[in-house]
Amino acid sequence: AKIVAVSDERIHQSMEVAEELGVRAVIFHTNLIPQLRTASYEESWLERNEIYWRRLLEEYPKREIYIENMFDYDARMITVLASRLQENERFGICYDLAHANISPTAMEVWAKEVAPYVRHLHINDNDGIVDSHEAIGDGNIPWEKLSGWRKQWKHDPSILIEVAGCEKLRKSLQRLEEYGFYEKD
Repeated sequence: AKIVAVSDERIHQSMEVAEELGVRAVIFHTNLIPQLRTASYEESWLERNEIYWRRLLEEYPKREIYIENMFDYDARMITVLASRLQENERFGICYDLAHANISPTAMEVWAKEVAPYVRHLHINDNDGIVDSHEAIGDGNIPWEKLSGWRKQWKHDPSILIEVAGCEKLRKSLQRLEEYGFYEKD
């Protein structure tokens, strides 16, 4: 009960900061425990999260909330949650491609399953084992396929390139252009 109370307090603090700054959206990790794959745990997680995020969306009607995949084995739980809340346009998925790449589920499967709900992207590269936040193209994520995956997405998601340092950022932008992910204006 104390963990729930502290978590709720931290989430509300994040939302209050978002209110003060006037940001559009706040992102939270699923915090799903992937080792607990029992039906009772999963249904309880879905019910608690649906109730919680629905209430928070009501409390903060000017903010969007995106749930980010973290250590999830696959997209099932995050997409079921998003489907339960899909009537609220202010709820969606922050699809972290690098997190999906370290899961046992193929990137193509992730991209297809989260497609209707993706509102924001976190992108960087890795070796499929460690979430090392490498520059785009310095790992094994199949970026050349990403342009095709994007066509499946219902929304035009915002993007955050999660790398450290200007050199990795420059390299990432250059490679995203080479892969046809975006065009310079």
